[in-house]
Amino acid sequence: MSPSRKHSSDEILAAAVETAFDGGLSQLSFGRVARRLGIADRTVVYYFPTIGDLVASVVVSLGVELQSLLAPAFAEGATEPVELVRRAWPALAHPDVDPTFALFFEANGLAAAGRTPYDEIVPQLVEGWIDWAAGFFTGPDERRRTDAEAGIALLDGLLLLRQLAGSAAADRAADRLGVT
Repeated sequence: MSPSRKHSSDEILAAAVETAFDGGLSQLSFGRVARRLGIADRTVVYYFPTIGDLVASVVVSLGVELQSLLAPAFAEGATEPVELVRRAWPALAHPDVDPTFALFFEANGLAAAGRTPYDEIVPQLVEGWIDWAAGFFTGPDERRRTDAEAGIALLDGLLLLRQLAGSAAADRAADRLGVT
């Protein structure tokens, strides 16, 4: 039986996401995903030929989930970065979203340390987020990207503070910045 008849790429990706949540992205491997599903490593490799492909798919999957979470908050255009952050913060400053950002910040740290494949994947992901967020800003085209960069920087800073210092500290900072 071929791997495509027994398991789909979506099933394997879902198992890879669960594996990342359980042990972190740095511990994600073909073997761990295969063990979770009770299949051979080569079945995972059939769908995701390199660990970079697997990691990229997991990270993109998490990004798509976050974009769908944020879409209602971004329904109307924003004129300033703080306005967009103000709309996004209630959806993102939630315990259910914390594990996703723990993985996101782990990926960022691995990229900053020059670890393959993160050093290639994460900058592309960040560029994609900036492009996506720029579409929610109104005003001159030349300013939309800068507004998106500022909004993402502010959100990421608050979310990192939430991860490291706790929700109360992040909420106080968001309040001080006029986000809440």
